[in-house]
Amino acid sequence: MSITDVALSAKEEVVAEEAYGTGYLEERKLLGRWKKPWPQIVNFLFVCAIFYATWWLLMDPRGVLRLYTPQVGYMYTRWVLIIAIWMVYIFHYYPFKRAWLDKTHPVLKGIILTSVMAGILLIVIRGFFFGFLGNLAITYFNPTRMIELYGIPQFFALEYSSLACLMFAALASWLSPAWPVAFENRPWQKLKQPALGLTLLAVTFLLSTIIYLATMHSHMAILFYPWQKYAAVTPPWWMDFAGTVSGNFHIAWIMCCTVVVWLVETIWERWPFSAIKKPGVRGIVIFFGIILIAFTLAFGFYFAQELTFGPAIMGDRHIDDPGWRWLHVGEMAVFFLIPAMFINFYCGNWPQKFSKPVNWTIRTVLTAVLGIVVYYLYYKTGHLFLGVQKDMAHAQQYPMVPTIWFINMMLINHWFMDGWPGFKKVKRFPEEAAK
Repeated sequence: MSITDVALSAKEEVVAEEAYGTGYLEERKLLGRWKKPWPQIVNFLFVCAIFYATWWLLMDPRGVLRLYTPQVGYMYTRWVLIIAIWMVYIFHYYPFKRAWLDKTHPVLKGIILTSVMAGILLIVIRGFFFGFLGNLAITYFNPTRMIELYGIPQFFALEYSSLACLMFAALASWLSPAWPVAFENRPWQKLKQPALGLTLLAVTFLLSTIIYLATMHSHMAILFYPWQKYAAVTPPWWMDFAGTVSGNFHIAWIMCCTVVVWLVETIWERWPFSAIKKPGVRGIVIFFGIILIAFTLAFGFYFAQELTFGPAIMGDRHIDDPGWRWLHVGEMAVFFLIPAMFINFYCGNWPQKFSKPVNWTIRTVLTAVLGIVVYYLYYKTGHLFLGVQKDMAHAQQYPMVPTIWFINMMLINHWFMDGWPGFKKVKRFPEEAAK
């Protein structure tokens, strides 16, 4: 059998087993169109341009649609992230064929996949949360019903509903990628699409719902007067421990979980967990290891605020409020995710030439340093370019909205557009390369 026959046989096997894009992201190889650092610079500028254009159109309070109210924009930002994760990590681009993913121009592919994502986004928010849950289960998911039943002003009704949706999204943004990253889709890894995707979606959505009811539901219940004590535990069970009745306590560790999942998947390359040979044991260690690291980060970031701002005071406002400080823990964590993803997406997880521990350490330190730089630049310049408030602890200052929106643009560029324009995809098979 010739080399060409072997390649064709391998290609037929891949097409048969991965008709709907399974393994596409892992097998795809991207090379810079020019010498370093020009591909990285070009893609950074491209992502910045797309970010700012879409931010002005959709989010900016001075722009067109002005969805940064801030909770409405926050809700959509969160769910864009989750649906992108569903499409790529859970459904493996289903229902798009592998051949289509291989051959379609990156720009056209990006437009089509982003349009599909936007359609799913509207179905999830308007159909499932506002429509189904808001009408048949929990009133605060439907702003119209809150206005009708309680006479709540339209602005606050929409803010409350959006807040509930984005709090659910915080859990989904952690758990949706956590199962594929930790357990590698086990025990359903042999299922084909869409059965695999539907199973993972059901499992992670169920886990998100259970944890939402135990962590976020009580927060929503105390937004109303009187507190909805017959529908939720009030005051919330975490009040004495966290020093606040706010669900931001859970936002803190959950957002740290979300960030750590992607640190494990990107710059850490699942090391040192990859040293565990048994898949089941490895999955359990990764899943709960992520939670342990996240709690360590959360309390570390909170302690850093104690050192910087002084002791928190329950019932106080702004920077001295424990509720705001827990929220700021999650905000701090997301700042570090931007450089981590940039290093992974566009720098080939630099460096690669040393041992795994050394590479791991260099990337982690570099991410920490760059995260601090991004943090500093945001609070120094964000109000000039993004239309957000200058005050760090202002009621309308939610840095997770622009930071996650920027991450969303990076995901679209890397997952949907194959790193265009700075990068190009290498052909997988010899006969394709010859063409």
